Amino acid sequence: MKKLLAVDGNSILNRAYYGVRMLTNGEGFPTNALFGLVNILEKQLEALSPDYAAVAFDLKAPTFRHKMYSEYKAGRKPMPEELAMQFPVAKELCRAMGFRVLEAEGYEADDILGTLAALAKNGKDIKAYILTGDRDSLQLITEDGSVSVLLASNTETALYDSAKFHEKYGVSPNVFVDVKALMGDSSDNIPGVPGIGEKTALKLISEYGSLDSLYEALPNASLTPSVKTKLECGRDSAYMSRDLARIFCEVPLGIGDGDIKTDGANRKELLALFTKLGFSAFIKRFGLENVQSEEKSTPSPAVLHVTSADIASFFHEKETPVSVFLSDGVFSFCDGEKINVFDGDLRELAPIFENSSVKIVTHDCKEMYKALESAGIRFRSCFFDVMLAAYVLSSGDSSFDLPHLALKYIGMSSVPKGTEAHVVSLLFGVISEKIREGDFGKLLFDIEMPLAAVLADMEITGFRTDVKGLEEYGKQLDRVADSLRDRIYFAAGKTFNINSPVQLGDVLFETLGLPAGKKNKSSGHYSTSAEILEKLRPYHPIIDDILDFRKVTKLKSTYVDGLIKVADESGRVHSCFHQTGTATGRLSSSDPNLQNIPVRTDIGRELRRFFVPRDNSYVLIDADYSQIELRVLASLSGDKAMTEAFLSGKDIHASTASAVFGVPAENVTPELRKRAKAINFGIVYGMGEFSLSQDLGITRAEAKRYIESYFAGFPNIRSYLSGLVAGAYENGYVTTMFGRRRYIPELAGQNKNLKNFGERVAKNSPIQGSAADIIKIAMIEVDRRLRESGLDARLILQVHDELILESSRDCAGKAAKLLEECMENAVRLSVPLVAHAEVGDNWYETK
Repeated sequence: MKKLLAVDGNSILNRAYYGVRMLTNGEGFPTNALFGLVNILEKQLEALSPDYAAVAFDLKAPTFRHKMYSEYKAGRKPMPEELAMQFPVAKELCRAMGFRVLEAEGYEADDILGTLAALAKNGKDIKAYILTGDRDSLQLITEDGSVSVLLASNTETALYDSAKFHEKYGVSPNVFVDVKALMGDSSDNIPGVPGIGEKTALKLISEYGSLDSLYEALPNASLTPSVKTKLECGRDSAYMSRDLARIFCEVPLGIGDGDIKTDGANRKELLALFTKLGFSAFIKRFGLENVQSEEKSTPSPAVLHVTSADIASFFHEKETPVSVFLSDGVFSFCDGEKINVFDGDLRELAPIFENSSVKIVTHDCKEMYKALESAGIRFRSCFFDVMLAAYVLSSGDSSFDLPHLALKYIGMSSVPKGTEAHVVSLLFGVISEKIREGDFGKLLFDIEMPLAAVLADMEITGFRTDVKGLEEYGKQLDRVADSLRDRIYFAAGKTFNINSPVQLGDVLFETLGLPAGKKNKSSGHYSTSAEILEKLRPYHPIIDDILDFRKVTKLKSTYVDGLIKVADESGRVHSCFHQTGTATGRLSSSDPNLQNIPVRTDIGRELRRFFVPRDNSYVLIDADYSQIELRVLASLSGDKAMTEAFLSGKDIHASTASAVFGVPAENVTPELRKRAKAINFGIVYGMGEFSLSQDLGITRAEAKRYIESYFAGFPNIRSYLSGLVAGAYENGYVTTMFGRRRYIPELAGQNKNLKNFGERVAKNSPIQGSAADIIKIAMIEVDRRLRESGLDARLILQVHDELILESSRDCAGKAAKLLEECMENAVRLSVPLVAHAEVGDNWYETK
């Protein structure tokens, strides 16, 4: 027997939209419903392997039911625009997956499904499966098993045949419409019989067999007076409701079973759609990696293994850009016509890279700079970097590696080894045009690409650590941890594994009887997170010791042991700085992450003593911006009160305290200033009253009062932040003062928590992102000025709004002044940028 899979497109797409978190592709187009749709359809195709496949969709035009009852489906909320946008693409996806898409004016998708099911009912040797999330289609189930319903919920898809239906509802599927006639359907505004609910309706139809039989027996039926009266009064409504609820199974579709026969997926079209939507996981799941898309139909150039002389000839008088890719120490070059691979001594390539006229296009120029430097070749003038350009176009993407970019921009599902330079060439053609169209050139060519050269030098140089000092510090931490461990064991009355959440939870909540939250549903154990422990501090002194134990052991394992492990023979650690690691434009670092060196505790700050200059004839110079994000906020918002505070050199936190708490500036106490500081930075990060109340340990009402007072004192800031949110809703993104764009797909969804997060991002990203861009500009200028000045000093670390130089003692004063000047003059704001440099024999002494 052949199988037919008939899908309720509207129902499945709607369910997927609300069941899958908001997703977007690289252009900000919503894709969550499409992702869910493909996921559901793929599972059923794999499970059933149908011979026939069709998807039915509603049309906007009124149906015969609207003509029958003008209030049919009245009161429904309009479809969210983000869902409506996905319907046309959903139909393309269905067709590409091998489904026939069916629509019929005057009828609903349910009626089309009923008409398709009739193919199975009419002895066509077909077994039909109706895939839907709507219970209305359960009436199509047949006793002979020719029609079943696959009912999709948020967690699973359940198969309903006649036996399963009867088991759940106690009636036969063919009278389910009679049940609907009595109970009505609020979602479709089918009235039913007022006062008769599902339980009563099922009982009545189960007992009397059908709606007709019920009303025939009604005069003599042994029903309660109330139910009998409701049925008598609601007779006309019941019969009209049955007509509304009954699926019409004779829609004039003008097709036969041959028209819905499926030949499987159109793999080429499916790859193109998945590529456009950013569904890389589906490309792998559907096995589309080797499908030749239209963009890839042109064969790759021939791959030639050549000598350095051949490469020199290849570059001779070449004015057009050449794509270069580095992999495992092997360079390949492509001009679009041929790929030349060089796997010899890199030093032989010096004449090429030292030729200022060559235009090199690559992916990740920083890594190329470092590789060439290791061969004694100083090259820092890459013409175009497709990785950095893609980051500028869409900083929120999850990956910027070459396969991801190839999939997103040129439709290539895989990058065969040896063809990478050709792929870079193809990407350059597409991405460079998008950079031009979006006016992102200044951001790419004046900030990101010059910065890559600076970062390459910083990574090569590294930051020296006092390894012996670290080892002694590690022993000290071990002694502190041992002391804390003994105190914890004494308080608990027994020994146990403090690092085990299960054992720790039992000690705290069972042995010591501390107030416990609910157990984790999945594990069945108590939570011992830092947040939980912080709330338990007042209940027992063991909590302070446990939190201190965690800090000390993490400091030892993550930082002390970690730093010693990665230090080279001279003690230097070479952190890797990532330009594409954050959506805001901030840099991040790893291996090791020097941006997370603890500073909030005394014992954590002590770690900075072991970051030292190269030898005793050198010092460290550290400068950081003073309240850069608040200064950016003042400039972008144009708020007069905040601008005046910065222009007059006032303490901004004291000024804020005066405005918020209504006291003269001279009467602001340290505690009020501390609270004002929390409010200032809370506003910058889009913090609401709940988070502020948590931070300050006050009630939400007080926090709300503080925020209102803040905006009363700085009114332009409120309107500026509101404008950012409104613009983000309209455009789908916000921008920094340098044009860096942050897409915010969370605002397109219906989930309240995600929308709130999106609004916080909209408020914060232009401020944080602008501050990040400013320090990048400062880094580029510091590097340039140091080279031009000939001073024996170099940039070795950036930590958010802080820059660190390693400088000869002889020129430390000049280098410190140069550092301050470059940071303060990086950009012109309506308020001054302020940076202050300190000199010391280790990092600790500079702070």
